[in-house]
Amino acid sequence: MAIVELRHVNKRYPEGQSLVVSDFNLTTADGEFVVLVGPSGCGKTTTMRMIAGLEEHTGGDIFIGGVNVGGVAPKDRDVAMVFQSYALYPHMNVRENMSFSLKLRKYPKDEVQRRVEGAARMLGIDALLERKPAALSGGQRQRVALGRAIVRQPQVFLMDEPLSNLDAKLRVDMRAEIIKLHHNLGITTFYVTHDQTEAMTMGQRIVVMRDGVAQQIDAPGALYEQPANRFVAGFIGTPSMNFLDADVVGGVAGGHDFSLKLDAEGLRAVQDRSRVCVGVRPEHLHLAREERPDCWLRGVVEVVEPLGALTLIHVRVGNATLTAQIAPHRKAQIGDAVTLTCGAERLYLFDPQSGERIKGIRHPDAAS
Repeated sequence: MAIVELRHVNKRYPEGQSLVVSDFNLTTADGEFVVLVGPSGCGKTTTMRMIAGLEEHTGGDIFIGGVNVGGVAPKDRDVAMVFQSYALYPHMNVRENMSFSLKLRKYPKDEVQRRVEGAARMLGIDALLERKPAALSGGQRQRVALGRAIVRQPQVFLMDEPLSNLDAKLRVDMRAEIIKLHHNLGITTFYVTHDQTEAMTMGQRIVVMRDGVAQQIDAPGALYEQPANRFVAGFIGTPSMNFLDADVVGGVAGGHDFSLKLDAEGLRAVQDRSRVCVGVRPEHLHLAREERPDCWLRGVVEVVEPLGALTLIHVRVGNATLTAQIAPHRKAQIGDAVTLTCGAERLYLFDPQSGERIKGIRHPDAAS
């Protein structure tokens, strides 16, 4: 296990191109599971490859276990990487794939056998050791790739979208397997994904990246409830947060077909502002039961998605389409005119120019 530290790390490709990763700063706890998440091209895989030494950082410093690894070859960094493509040798069986790196390092045969068979038992692939990769399912191949990393007993695991080639159900199963593995092994782990659900369910801390810049580094709950800016708010959460540009008049954020009365915290946030961006999550929007709620949004249902335990409805409000999560017994049909409502304490407020959050949510049962 090891603490990994990145200090002001930059990556710029040649020929004067813009920074791919800009001023990245992070210090892990020993044994922490850190997820790098963001859209394609945001720099998350490049950041991981710089930790591995597969990409050279062009500024700043990277420390693994207190050692500055700038200029240290990948094989000497004591890290193990699991790739999206599995990267198994097709002519070798499972045992040979898992033991290959140990044999290169000339480990004793009995030690190699002990490590391979122990990792195989842990991953439930001990009955597959004599099979070739072509005879394995996608999930089994991914377990072999994990096993090959485990036998190394590295200071750091690096996982680059290892589940992206699996079907939906197998992804969920393998997420649980990786979480259990991390709990049992306690090795510092970096995990790259573009799937925010994966990030939220797996990470002890999450780094949300955009255009090479870490937008926010926080625990899953903090990212969800107190996003630093509109990008993080819209990226984290399924379905994503709804946004409305509003005029501020007399303590109300309003616009075409909506009026949202602000609470005391909201009023403080918008003082001296005439415009604000309002955010509200789908689970906080409901079909109005009362005639004139303090916060209302009127529109027409465009799409209905029954999901069993809940129903999502997409409602056109002015120039925006909002998603609301309603109970399945609350019936709504395409074309219905509806009024949505939410509690004022559930409204997020963002600066319309910078996108920075100026008000988060306050739970109704929180102490005042």
